Amino acid sequence: MTRILLIDDDTELSSMLDEYLAVEGFRIDHAFDGKQGLSKALSSQYDIIVLDVMMPELDGFEVLRRIRSESSIPVLMLTAKGDDIDRIVGLEIGADDYISKPFNPRELLARLHAVLRRTQNSLRHEDNDYVQQIGLLKINPSSRAAFAKGQALDLTSTEFNLLHTLVKQVGKVVSKENLSEHGLGRTLEKYDRSIDMHMSNLRKKLAQYGLGQMLITVRGQGYQLSNEI
Repeated sequence: MTRILLIDDDTELSSMLDEYLAVEGFRIDHAFDGKQGLSKALSSQYDIIVLDVMMPELDGFEVLRRIRSESSIPVLMLTAKGDDIDRIVGLEIGADDYISKPFNPRELLARLHAVLRRTQNSLRHEDNDYVQQIGLLKINPSSRAAFAKGQALDLTSTEFNLLHTLVKQVGKVVSKENLSEHGLGRTLEKYDRSIDMHMSNLRKKLAQYGLGQMLITVRGQGYQLSNEI
């Protein structure tokens, strides 16, 4: 059974989601404030975390920052409807995806499946048997690890999937639609900046090792991983 940690102070919503997702084969553990949620997130084994932004004690952004300092567990953030700033900040900090409140439980279920699918099952068996290296960048699909100049890159699950998608098509321009399908596990939505934010985070992490220039933005088309340093 898939274990979810739901960190949200809305007890009515939490109860409703508990009933709905239990029928779908999920087991939910609840936390009703940021401190409790952070403690559970770092001390227990979950498959995914659903984290609200507006929280007592610690807000969702601070909880996410502290989770990301120790764990790459997938995190789906709940943001205020139409609040682009919350979405952008969440993605910058390391959220894997977001959904706006209020939402249809079926949409949340679809997003959960998408995140879990790309985290656990997105790589085909034949991709898992070899390490791929482009210049000073190396990626190991079987262990879902990436290295820059021999140093491990601290990537979220989504960042790894996006990098792996680019590595498999090195030297070619990969559209945002393609990246969304393979990296986020869903179709690209209109005005969705998720891919751009994840790519910005990925470029910053590569830049720490002098490899930021490998990730090229092709305006109006998508992104390209260069095999030239």
